[in-house]
Amino acid sequence: MALNFIRSLTLRQLQIFVVASRYTSFARAAEELHLTQPAVSMQIHQLEEAVGLRLFERIARKLALTEAGEKFSHHASRILGEIKDAEDAMTSLKQADSGSIAVGIVSSATYFAPKLLAMYSRIYPKVDVHFSVGNRDALLRLLQDNAIDLAIMGRPPPELDTTTEPLAWHPQVVIAPVDHPLVGAQRFDLQELRGDTFLVREPGSGTRMAAEEMFRQHLFTPAKVVTLGSNETIKQAVIAGMGVSLISLHTLLLELRTGELALLDVNGTPIERTWQIVHLRAKQLSPTCMIFRQFLLEEAAAYLEREYAGFVPSPGRSKVLLKAVDDASA
Repeated sequence: MALNFIRSLTLRQLQIFVVASRYTSFARAAEELHLTQPAVSMQIHQLEEAVGLRLFERIARKLALTEAGEKFSHHASRILGEIKDAEDAMTSLKQADSGSIAVGIVSSATYFAPKLLAMYSRIYPKVDVHFSVGNRDALLRLLQDNAIDLAIMGRPPPELDTTTEPLAWHPQVVIAPVDHPLVGAQRFDLQELRGDTFLVREPGSGTRMAAEEMFRQHLFTPAKVVTLGSNETIKQAVIAGMGVSLISLHTLLLELRTGELALLDVNGTPIERTWQIVHLRAKQLSPTCMIFRQFLLEEAAAYLEREYAGFVPSPGRSKVLLKAVDDASA
């Protein structure tokens, strides 16, 4: 029976299922895969018949994965990841400037990583670069499922056996509306913000972890905490006067240039973190992927220093590497 089950599966069904499970939407999956929604529904139905279990269910008119669907999504991602590894290995035997690379990016890095990817693509136009965006927990699952080759994130994951290398300085800063009474005040203590509402990211986000760590270190309890699901939502909420927030400096370029929000000079900030490039230690990177990784290691720090020069003092490359060692051992 197991053999018949395996024989009845197709790679196309696995690809459609993985995309549909990522969005929990057949319409979004159809759009990404350039298929019709009925075609996606039919392939999923055939897959469910082969598995013998429902993989999706509708709850309050919303599509959701069943327990079987959750488990099967991890296996499907790993199968597709192994096939991609085989394809990359065969391609690399021909040349190292072609093939494909799958990169995972935490949402805070989406403000600069695509520009680096565009720079790389101009040098290596034959390489197909795919990237997935999610919070830290989502990227760890993609790494574990072998669904991506590399991840760009803030904190190295001690829960996985990975190789981690520092890319660039990653400062976290406190932002406020431009009319906040402490705008322009110099080196004041975090306790001065005890009456403010703090806007934080969702659990599982590296930015949320950084804010909670800052609260612990300063023995600080905000008057109110509001959880918001994205950096963009937090920035717009701060601009609107809803509160203050700890956020990555590298998400703020446009707002700082236009003067829509302000940085607060809180003692202990900017919090000095490091962007990391991560891959599973057991993963055999293709020559194409190794060249891409080297490109990021050489270009990311200089690019970010150019873009954000003048907003906060740069600690310099030696400090970046020192901090990376501290983070890795934490």
